[in-house]
Amino acid sequence: MLTVSQLTFERYFQPVFKPLDFRLQAGGLLLVTGANGCGKTTLIRLLAGILTASEGSIKSTAAGTAYVGHLLAIKDDLTVVENVRFVRDFLGTGSRAVSEVIEQLGLRRVAHQLARTLSAGQRKRCALARLLLCRVDLWLLDEPYSNLDDEGIGMVDRLLQQHSDNGGGCVVATHGNHRPPIAGRTEIQLISGHRSA
Repeated sequence: MLTVSQLTFERYFQPVFKPLDFRLQAGGLLLVTGANGCGKTTLIRLLAGILTASEGSIKSTAAGTAYVGHLLAIKDDLTVVENVRFVRDFLGTGSRAVSEVIEQLGLRRVAHQLARTLSAGQRKRCALARLLLCRVDLWLLDEPYSNLDDEGIGMVDRLLQQHSDNGGGCVVATHGNHRPPIAGRTEIQLISGHRSA
């Protein structure tokens, strides 16, 4: 589904991380870990096509990609229902009812609140709605567990497991201690490519 060979990205003429080689099979999950500033977000953005690699290659056979990053792409002046409906209509690929998605994400109680009034965890749940509204093979998630309580962490684990069980692939960047309990999980730890002075 995804093959990465000798991938590097330079910032100010210095590599952000050491060259990477890895493969992600259908049904697999790749967990990307490392210290703050080691390039986890950069790697996810490279895989999403937001950034262009300095060297190396990214080859994907995935039928579509969903990306959820630090910037959650939620419209503050819309309610949760309106945000989820907007994403569904924009993507044009999902047939699930908005109410069903909101229920699965645990947002029924705040469904008619403006997004600006939501807690950080509720905003994250709202952003994760796009995973349930699009039919794609590959999920690229940057810190999907941040700002979530134990219930929310369990919800993300269930989403990942369901996607994996259906043959989808996931790349998850995290700096926390939680490790998704996915049977086909592999892990890479990014090492900074910067040379110390």
